[in-house]
Amino acid sequence: MSATGTGTGQHVVVIGAGIAGLAAAHRLLAHGARVTVLEASDRVGGKLLPGEIAGVRVDFGAESMLARRPEAVALAREVDLDDRLRPPATATASIWTRGALRPMPKGHVMGVPGTADALSGVLSEEGLARIERDADLPRTEVGEDVAVGEYVAARLGREVVDRLIEPLLGGVYAGDAYRISMRSAVPQLFQAARTHTSLTQAVREIQAKAAAGRQTGPVFMGIEGGVGSLPLAVAESVRARGAEIHTRVPVTGLRREPAGGWQVTAGERVLRADAVVVAVPAPAAAALLAAESPEAAAELRTVEYASMALVTLAYRRTEAALPDGSGFLVPPVDGRTIKASTFASQKWGWIADQDPDTVVLRTSVGRYGETAILQKDDAELVDVSRHDLREATGLEATPLETRVTRWTDGLPQYPVGHHARVARIREHVAKLAGLAVCGAQYDGVGIPACIASAYAAVDQLRGDLSAVRELTANPVQSLHGGAGE
Repeated sequence: MSATGTGTGQHVVVIGAGIAGLAAAHRLLAHGARVTVLEASDRVGGKLLPGEIAGVRVDFGAESMLARRPEAVALAREVDLDDRLRPPATATASIWTRGALRPMPKGHVMGVPGTADALSGVLSEEGLARIERDADLPRTEVGEDVAVGEYVAARLGREVVDRLIEPLLGGVYAGDAYRISMRSAVPQLFQAARTHTSLTQAVREIQAKAAAGRQTGPVFMGIEGGVGSLPLAVAESVRARGAEIHTRVPVTGLRREPAGGWQVTAGERVLRADAVVVAVPAPAAAALLAAESPEAAAELRTVEYASMALVTLAYRRTEAALPDGSGFLVPPVDGRTIKASTFASQKWGWIADQDPDTVVLRTSVGRYGETAILQKDDAELVDVSRHDLREATGLEATPLETRVTRWTDGLPQYPVGHHARVARIREHVAKLAGLAVCGAQYDGVGIPACIASAYAAVDQLRGDLSAVRELTANPVQSLHGGAGE
């Protein structure tokens, strides 16, 4: 393993080859750095994992990326995936509640409705009436932060939280709406709650502003061959531009050198770097930062994670008639095992086109605090998924093939006060020149948010290394002088 990479600028080591680490490497190269990426596992991509079932390519991790944020789609285009970007074939979804699949209500912000008009069948008559009381209630103060479920239940009643917000937030965070930070998870709603008395009025104003400035194009985007193709393409681009990526290389030590720069211990090898990007989950980041920033490490140790499993099933099309739409969500209050199902072959045209005779769908299992279900073996998870699918859709057929993908501690939780914790972590890290952090535990768990956190880390390092260059009068090219400026 080389300790310096192959470029001509200052050397930056990126620890972690998930999408955040790879995006950081990609951006660093654009600014003239020499980059080495170290990954403990045997592959790049983190929670983005392409694969194959019954001869059909699919995703076994995240399957789509928010297109209304620019970072993920832009990065895909930069690594020559432009001609493989695909919108969903259908955006129609359902909610499995009160014993039936019902159309997912429209006109809401992460499950928070602007009116009760579209919620009949999802909410009880009492629940519908409770929403109407919002306009007459006194103001509910949110302070510096508040749990989404706590605030919405106070304004609109628990049914809205239990039957709409929980399944939607659960799909993103696998979390508990009564713990999740509104400021971090639904920031536009938090800001509106600070200035409005009526929550439903605030939602209607958010919707009106969105309609007035509505972007054209799909809300979400996939990639032919799987979103898991994105990190592979970024890694290929990074290597082609001279960076080194090493898998199966766990980093065990990170030390600041007395004269400046960093010492990175990876097994028996020691690398010297002008700067380091730590792009690993919170527990691993805490271990790496314990010696040089014990305060940041202590904060990172408080980050909790939820585990989940994805069960992918392939069927003969002649035996698997499914309802229309892209799939359904399941409110926890209904007591089902699965929390959602995606009809992958109906949601993504590129999956259906590969083999018109095969239908692929998947379920997700596991939420924050749920441990018993994930103790079951793969066959049991397949059985409980098939049971719930049969109850929801009538699907009786035996699958051609199944695959269970477990994401243990896969999703960081964003409880009340998350924004303040992240600010403290960054404040501590900023005291150490040439060190930056990024990843899903900071500013959002979605692909664009992870990429944005990587770019913010690179921006920080550019300032650090430029200052080091000026102080030392080192003629070696800094990040400010690289290509792409």
